[in-house]
Amino acid sequence: MATWSAIGFQNAASPIMEQLIFFHDHSMTILILIITIVGYNLFSTCFNINIDQHMLESQSLELFWTIVPAFILLFIGLPSIRLLYLLDEVYNPAITLKTVGHQWYWSYEYSDFLNAEFDSYMIPTNELNTDMFRLLDVDNRTAIPMNSQVRTLISAADVLHSWTVPSLGVKADAVPGRLNQVSFYCNRPGLFFGQCSEICGANHSFMPIVIESVPTKTFISWIKKMTS
Repeated sequence: MATWSAIGFQNAASPIMEQLIFFHDHSMTILILIITIVGYNLFSTCFNINIDQHMLESQSLELFWTIVPAFILLFIGLPSIRLLYLLDEVYNPAITLKTVGHQWYWSYEYSDFLNAEFDSYMIPTNELNTDMFRLLDVDNRTAIPMNSQVRTLISAADVLHSWTVPSLGVKADAVPGRLNQVSFYCNRPGLFFGQCSEICGANHSFMPIVIESVPTKTFISWIKKMTS
């Protein structure tokens, strides 16, 4: 059971990720239905002797299998287009977080505050405590206020990287000389882990991302200590 649960998505921590999971389930339901019907028809055709082997055409059947796939594509395409627009929508962000990928670590800057920037490195295995995750924990976690819209500007200093946090439904390429923008809304506190998803060199597997969602008052106290 544990192996089967690991195949699925991480628990959603943002409304966008919830919508992405719903869309995945919606699409898979339609695909399983199509595979079942087509498989049954193929099986029954191969083993049923009561069929007309000399039938050359059926206009009603051809009309049916032309119109039905068009409606199936609409059922899949319309929710997909809606999600694409929601993913690109940035609505009145509370804070802006600038993320820069390096070989092989991440730099963060809170653009709305002075001197609020730091580097985030993976903690080596020999320095881990018993409550830390190997290859996932970092020395400086990125704190964000929960129940607030966060805009993230993503770039890179050297090669291509990709800033990815599956629980938040966020994934964007970090391209040198270019700013990519994503937005997310975290609706619960917790630690959310991600990794660079672009092959960026020898230590590509060793530049994790840790987002710590905290209450707004806790975030304000944290940012005051950082900027003081």
